[in-house]
Amino acid sequence: MFLSQIRCIVPVLAVLALAACSGPEPDEQEREVTQAQQAAESAAQLELADTAAPAAYATSCDASQAEGLVGKAADPDAAEQARIDTGAKEVRILKPDQAVTLEFNGDRLNIEVDEYNIVTSVRCG
Repeated sequence: MFLSQIRCIVPVLAVLALAACSGPEPDEQEREVTQAQQAAESAAQLELADTAAPAAYATSCDASQAEGLVGKAADPDAAEQARIDTGAKEVRILKPDQAVTLEFNGDRLNIEVDEYNIVTSVRCG
């Protein structure tokens, strides 16, 4: 008897489970699509704004001119020469785990070194 009751209940539970998995109502679905479209448009506008950087973010620094430093020991004279070569107005040598300010400065050359004071990368900002 118990088995026959379970056999009757299983299909009912299956139908209830399928009903719970049904998608959102059409109005809710339209609202979700509209929200997704608005989010995509906002993201596109932000991306466009990022590409059209204001003059405050314009850079006079060209880090590619200092790529020759990578793999060499960093010293004040080499850093100053790299500053001149890149057109930067200032230069800083960044050591591992050193606290640094994160504001963007397009006129600053950053020379990153490892724990042995060997240049690992150069970048503007």
